[in-house]
Amino acid sequence: MQTKKYLTGILCCFAATLSWGAMFPVMTDALKYMDPFTFTALRYSIAAIAFIALLIFREGTRALSLKGERWGLAWLFGTAGFAGFGFLVFLGQKLAGSGGALSASIMMATMPMLALCVIWVLKKVRPPFFSFCFILMSFIGVLLVITKGDIHAVLTTPSTYQANIPLIIGALCWVFYTIGASYFPKWSPYRYTAITTVLGLTSVFAVVAILMFVGVIPVTTMAAVSKVAPHLVYMALIAGFVGVLCWNIGNKILTPLNGVLFMDVVPITAFSISSLSGVVPENMQITGACLVAFSLILNNLYQRQIQKNKVLSAPSGEVKLNIPKFAACASK
Repeated sequence: MQTKKYLTGILCCFAATLSWGAMFPVMTDALKYMDPFTFTALRYSIAAIAFIALLIFREGTRALSLKGERWGLAWLFGTAGFAGFGFLVFLGQKLAGSGGALSASIMMATMPMLALCVIWVLKKVRPPFFSFCFILMSFIGVLLVITKGDIHAVLTTPSTYQANIPLIIGALCWVFYTIGASYFPKWSPYRYTAITTVLGLTSVFAVVAILMFVGVIPVTTMAAVSKVAPHLVYMALIAGFVGVLCWNIGNKILTPLNGVLFMDVVPITAFSISSLSGVVPENMQITGACLVAFSLILNNLYQRQIQKNKVLSAPSGEVKLNIPKFAACASK
């Protein structure tokens, strides 16, 4: 029975990260017909309906009430997660061109490492020295992917790689959003996801309206919506809604410390699908992706050893584990 449950957790985490890895090649095609800002607004509007329906089904309509709650903080995290991540990552992917899916996916795999830095800033919990080494290793891997091995080019022609700046900031926005769940300990993952999605949409719609008003992006037409309809279905319901359920279930069974290792599936999937569509990653890009994956695994093993030492050194044999939770990452 326990083995079957553990297998369920593995399959759920794998399905979630597999769906996220495929979303970047899907967006490569969608961005030919619609700007990332309008697409993000439509995508999360669909996802919000599904999340609210799920929340009401599980916890009732009372879960929608924000009376006495820190709704302003929830709005801030929702804005970072949905406006910040949705706009910046896919804007960066569009600016990066045909290879944008590869760069965007590898940024997602660095999120657990970025989280250590964000936790240090927000919670004053300094990562151990070796974790810093693994963070550096992961970013060397990122550089290999976006420069195709020519790291010196970042210094000589920095403008060529400006498209990766939104990708990095967007990834940080999602890490910020993920850690935000810890500020609402009494909220279930379903409530945090649903409430922050709805509140974040207010910022999404405001930004889109302003950009349309000043002429930065065109007013959406039904023709454009019809062209990206299949992409919207996948991004909102598969990569978003189904992904969040699988990720939450999988992490509850395996624990976040184990679940986070499945983030390596994201770039592997993106690289594989991109290859099938004609964008074949070069050897140095594959090397960089492996370096990112290796740093994530090493840091995971190192964190396990730290927790094990804490347990062994605790007088009562019990210790409160301080493991960053990544469950909220599911609504990508």
